[in-house]
Amino acid sequence: MGEPKTIHFVSLGCAKNRVDTEVMLGVSSESGYEIVNDPGAAEVIVVNTCGFIGPAKEESVETILEMGAHKEAGTCKKLVIAGCLSQRYPEELAAELPEVDHFLGSSDMLKLREVLKGRTERMLVGNPAQYTMRADDPRVLTGQTHSAYVKIAEGCNRECSFCAIPSFRGKQRSRPIEDLVREAERLADMGVVELNLISQDTIAYGRDLPRRQSLAELLTALADVRGIRWVRAHYLYPEKLTEPLVEVLSRHDRVLPYVDMPLQHASDTVLRAMRRGHGGKRMYELVERLRKSIPDSVFRTTFIVGHPGETDDDFAELVAFVEWAEVDHVGVFLYSPEDGTRSAEMRELVEPSVAEARRDELMRVQGPISRERLQLRIGTELDVLVEGVSDESELLLQGRWWGQAPEVDGSVYLANGTARAGEIRRVLVTDAADYDLMADFVDGPVGRDAPPGEKDPRPLKVKLRTLP
Repeated sequence: MGEPKTIHFVSLGCAKNRVDTEVMLGVSSESGYEIVNDPGAAEVIVVNTCGFIGPAKEESVETILEMGAHKEAGTCKKLVIAGCLSQRYPEELAAELPEVDHFLGSSDMLKLREVLKGRTERMLVGNPAQYTMRADDPRVLTGQTHSAYVKIAEGCNRECSFCAIPSFRGKQRSRPIEDLVREAERLADMGVVELNLISQDTIAYGRDLPRRQSLAELLTALADVRGIRWVRAHYLYPEKLTEPLVEVLSRHDRVLPYVDMPLQHASDTVLRAMRRGHGGKRMYELVERLRKSIPDSVFRTTFIVGHPGETDDDFAELVAFVEWAEVDHVGVFLYSPEDGTRSAEMRELVEPSVAEARRDELMRVQGPISRERLQLRIGTELDVLVEGVSDESELLLQGRWWGQAPEVDGSVYLANGTARAGEIRRVLVTDAADYDLMADFVDGPVGRDAPPGEKDPRPLKVKLRTLP
């Protein structure tokens, strides 16, 4: 039958884009293509682009040009651009990038099959509302085989003034619980033990379905899948938390009490300009309720600084909130003006240098808070998902405790024991750095961990060096 044709993928942007790329990897495998890591060895190159904010768009264009060089060299016979950037600017890209053979949009992953067959037109950017991922879509996992992202919905119904996502991802389209359970069962059969649920607006899951379903129902159903040990929900919009959702997060052994909720700001003025639908008071109420209702919860959030109209007083309110809330994990983004958004039309612009200084200041404030939160874990036992040999030393293993999501939070460095990647093991925390923990393996059952600060009575066996 001859040598298989070769294909190379570049995936840019968020975890949702990564899932889309994994679907296209599945399409490629089903089409008889061999996936290669070297673009110079590929007959087909696919770039799955990000079009969310300015820097991401620039990275996407630079990557397209870089991959286009292989087309000019003659090793690449077909260059395909997919994802959000081509969904937002299909005609502009087609005119400016003659070296690109085909354009797919943000929901056109399955159309790659026709591209690989070689009998379709150049422009294949469709209506994103016409596609929602299904459990039987082909998919090849990337990265660690014991952890996977599960995209529970497409699109978003919010009208945040700074965000262009609804314009190129469409309105929210939730996947039924039955379909998601089928995907979870399939992933569990592949060895996955950790599910990370993602969408644009996870807390709104199921409201658009003919038979209204809820995130609490979904979390319970997925956590009950045989072989799944951890279920974590990302991107919860900061609105009222329902009692069933709080109940599941606080009591289900396999639903992690990890709350990822992008708050974006804490100033009434800025939140109003962002059209978030609430004021700063809501932020304080949410944190208080989480700490009271789920005392062992871990809280991750993100903020945007430099939004048009943000004053020094507004930023001071944000700093005061961060100091008060003592959030476990914080990310800070610079505001980026996006075509077609209300914020891009505002005139009270913040100088880029001011925005950068505010970002640096907010992270400076958060650093000691993160370190102190982790130091409360010293002397306690935690469950850790082992991921393999440490990047720091071959004498250590590396993993994540349930309060660390993949790729965005820190790690746990493990000593005095052996384990296989994919195992969830009990450990005793011996030391803490700004974002990482050090721990020893201990014998004992895995289960719900105690709130931070409640010490294990056993003495610490070893104190590891603090990693930079």
